[in-house]
Amino acid sequence: MKFFTAFFATFVIGAALLSTPATEYTEESYAGLCVVEFNAQFNSQNSVPWIEELSDCNGRRVDIAASPDQQTEYKIVVVPTIIIFNEGAEVKRYQANIMMELEVQKETIQHDIDEIIMSDF
Repeated sequence: MKFFTAFFATFVIGAALLSTPATEYTEESYAGLCVVEFNAQFNSQNSVPWIEELSDCNGRRVDIAASPDQQTEYKIVVVPTIIIFNEGAEVKRYQANIMMELEVQKETIQHDIDEIIMSDF
């Protein structure tokens, strides 16, 4: 019973994290400095909880199962994948390991964001 409860809680929380409709995201959504986590609901337990906490950028999530066109367009082969976009162009990509877990830390991505901002000056 404990396993079922834990599994159900993980599923519900994951669904909430990925509940933003993918149809909202267009190429214009990635304008400016934007960090996007591409994931799928079946892997929601490996979603990063801090994407919206990054500073000086927009944080977004895309469920590739709900938006397969974006999976194809951005060549997402493993989930989760985080891509940093600057004015719509991909600048940096982080992909999950074989266990479908990201090994990158929030601080590393924030450092890369800060470097992109500084390089624009």
